[in-house]
Amino acid sequence: MEVLVVGAGEMGRWFAAAVASDVAFADADPARAEAAADALDRRARAVPLDSSESFGVVCVAVPMRVATEAVAEHAGKAEQAVVDVTGSMRAPLDAMARVAPARERVSFHPLFAADAAPGTVAVSTAAGGPATDGVRRDLEAAGNDLVDVAPEEHDDAMRTVQGRTHAAVLAFALAADAAETEVPDALATPVYDQLAALAARVLDGTPRVYADIQATFDGARDIAAAAERLAETDPEDYDDLFEDVRG
Repeated sequence: MEVLVVGAGEMGRWFAAAVASDVAFADADPARAEAAADALDRRARAVPLDSSESFGVVCVAVPMRVATEAVAEHAGKAEQAVVDVTGSMRAPLDAMARVAPARERVSFHPLFAADAAPGTVAVSTAAGGPATDGVRRDLEAAGNDLVDVAPEEHDDAMRTVQGRTHAAVLAFALAADAAETEVPDALATPVYDQLAALAARVLDGTPRVYADIQATFDGARDIAAAAERLAETDPEDYDDLFEDVRG
């Protein structure tokens, strides 16, 4: 069985390396598809994005902002299963159900960057079967821990895990930069050091990815509202504020 990976970026390459099947890459940038195929340490090839070939499994590994369009365009090439690793679940699974209702349909979300693999992979199964069971086995054999979750539960969690978290870290980085004050190492606190390290990690990433996360899961508005509440809270009322958060 051959797997078509639509999207030869970081997550597409991660998925291709994790599965045991032969792989074909398709990408809007043909050179990137060729490079991904050449980099895989087993049989792989590049195919045109508009290829009319059929494949056992089609994996959509594109940015979240174009996930549903990519599913609609490529799911028909799947003989057995359509899966995605785009990062959201409800929208891709709904798109799969519309265009490939007779195929196995599963959404996988690796909760890590590819250079931090293996790790935890969230899994939402709309329609399972032998092909996607095989994908699951391959991911587990590669050292990943699979966590089954409903798509709504996943997407709701990502609003905090990704949307609000990234917004808070970027807001800290923006505020620190706006201060135009260099913090001497000798004056740094453990909390500051940890936040600065998180900011450096986020800023080392791809801006478009974080923009897509905000567009999909939001978070920045919640962080702004929380910061506004903090700014307006009387110092005498901090006990109440802390108790609200502690629950």
